[in-house]
Amino acid sequence: MYIPEHLKYTEDHLWVRLDGRRATIGVTDFVQRELGDIVFVELPEAGTTVKAGDPFASVESVKTVSELYAPVSGTVAEVNEALHEAPNRINDDPYGAGWLIVVESAEDGESAPLWSAEKYKKTYGE
Repeated sequence: MYIPEHLKYTEDHLWVRLDGRRATIGVTDFVQRELGDIVFVELPEAGTTVKAGDPFASVESVKTVSELYAPVSGTVAEVNEALHEAPNRINDDPYGAGWLIVVESAEDGESAPLWSAEKYKKTYGE
């Protein structure tokens, strides 16, 4: 399982790349493997407000449908529209082309509840 060191993580298997007040969010390699082939993704529209801890999207695989909970609060600045046509990008490249959304936060990253790569590895690593 691949866990990039430069990202932050949530207990719910999302990764977050912080860049000042912008947070790019996606699902981890661990969860995409657990879900299996992803066939549909429902994402919020740009301009939508999300609140940390609240559902913001869902991912449907051949096994199940999973709700995703926002790791940070803010306004959705960008949505990976390519996932509507090719949700399997999440399986192919969860930390690259499979990113979900970018959130513009009112605060600088809200990084306190996020885990380091080391903590995520200790908890879920192989």
